[in-house]
Amino acid sequence: MRVACVGECMMELSERADGTLLRAFGGDTLNTALYLARLGVAADYVTALGDDPWSEEMLEAWRREGIGIGAVRRLPGRMPGLYIIRTDPGGERSFHYWRDSAAARDLFAGPGADATRAALQSYDLVYASGISLSLYGEAGRAALAQTCRAVRERGGRVAFDTNYRPRGWPDREEARRAFRDAMAAADLIFASGEDLAWLFGEAGEAEVLRHRGRSEIVLKGGGPAPSVRVLRGGEDVAVAAAPVGRVVDTTAAGDSFAAAYLAARLNGLEPAEAAACGHRLAGAVIGHRGAVIPRAAMPAMPFATPAGTAP
Repeated sequence: MRVACVGECMMELSERADGTLLRAFGGDTLNTALYLARLGVAADYVTALGDDPWSEEMLEAWRREGIGIGAVRRLPGRMPGLYIIRTDPGGERSFHYWRDSAAARDLFAGPGADATRAALQSYDLVYASGISLSLYGEAGRAALAQTCRAVRERGGRVAFDTNYRPRGWPDREEARRAFRDAMAAADLIFASGEDLAWLFGEAGEAEVLRHRGRSEIVLKGGGPAPSVRVLRGGEDVAVAAAPVGRVVDTTAAGDSFAAAYLAARLNGLEPAEAAACGHRLAGAVIGHRGAVIPRAAMPAMPFATPAGTAP
């Protein structure tokens, strides 16, 4: 059982109080791929990188984590995108991006794009997010959509996480169209109530629930002890998370939840059990700083690896 996570990994610079910068890298679907790999799922990251030293560092880090890199395209002369995180005196973070010419934006364009699409069609599950959609423009999104249709036609599955970031879109209406198309094509939808409200206002929940019965839906809420609604067929089950004693950093909470949910479903667990696994991993992740927790902090899961059957 092979999973492809599609998206972008960016260079990250965190500004310290003295003005120096701490370098790292990350991305939402990359975080999901990493946690899938740690949970024993054969997960590949599908993106485009340059031929620069930082792209090489990313690839080496992914190899060490067991993430497959065979479908990564290399674009000569290109580089990854970059963002800087600044934190104000009250602890509020702001993000500043340089990504218009990032290699990942041309994953579905130019020489090599057909090979990428052909490779994607061979996977059992393709996972993308709203941030993934924001990278490609209309032509790229159409190519991804056509590829996902081919995946489903050959018996594979498509999962979509809403993960909406307004600054990635030229206008909200374009984002709405893209999200509606993505949800209509997905077998499994991870939907954040906050994302849906930003995009669709009060009609946000209705937008995703129109796919009830056709898609498996995980509708995520918030709060100190967050809960999710899991809808599959006629089932509608609420699964609450255990309270977390100490929240250090919420980065990658949703990404890790999706990874554990997918891993559990791929191992044959029912949706409510999978949601409990998602809460367990996300609860561990938010107790540490940064998106990636130490391997020793990974919680035990009630399934064996490697992964088994598809959801």
